[in-house]
Amino acid sequence: MSLKGELRRLRELDWRELDIKESGSWPWSLQTLCCLLVLGLTFFALHWYLALPKAEQLDQARAEEHGLLEGYRSKAAQAANLPVMREQMESLESRMGTLREMLPTGAEVPSLIDNISETAIEHQLTIDFIRLRSTVAQDYYIEQPFDIQVQGDYHRVAAFLAGVAGLSRIVTQHDFTLEPQNGDGQQLRLSMLARTYSYRPSAEGSP
Repeated sequence: MSLKGELRRLRELDWRELDIKESGSWPWSLQTLCCLLVLGLTFFALHWYLALPKAEQLDQARAEEHGLLEGYRSKAAQAANLPVMREQMESLESRMGTLREMLPTGAEVPSLIDNISETAIEHQLTIDFIRLRSTVAQDYYIEQPFDIQVQGDYHRVAAFLAGVAGLSRIVTQHDFTLEPQNGDGQQLRLSMLARTYSYRPSAEGSP
């Protein structure tokens, strides 16, 4: 049968009277279209229910592979740098040990105050007072502030400050004030806040 004849049959076909039970008598072109439609729906269903979930799993696997590769590269770089990192860690631990030795214990604070007094006397300063304040507990150390007030000329005061900074124990100096004590300005009064620090061994076990 010619193509024109099939097209004419399709145009003349009453679609409302079509019965699936009589599909064998339908025009071959209509049968072909229905077969193609069924095949298309079948392929779509197979893709939706079978291929699409597998594609999502494949994407997830590729993402996991990328993450594992990045983790491997990071760990490989760390392993390659491990000797250097260990050397740096040993150096830091050594420096930390040295700094800890420079921190006085609570029992050594009075001795430190005596050292500061001796430094002031050594530089011929008059000591008004060296007065301890209350301690302040921090995460890894205990802070011991104290007030210092001494009198002397500019050069002796400067030498005293340098001497305090050079003590074997760590002492930080804050809030300096210098006030002249006579008309010519030769005699000065130094007031300042100083702090020393005690290490807290219990902090090593803290998270």
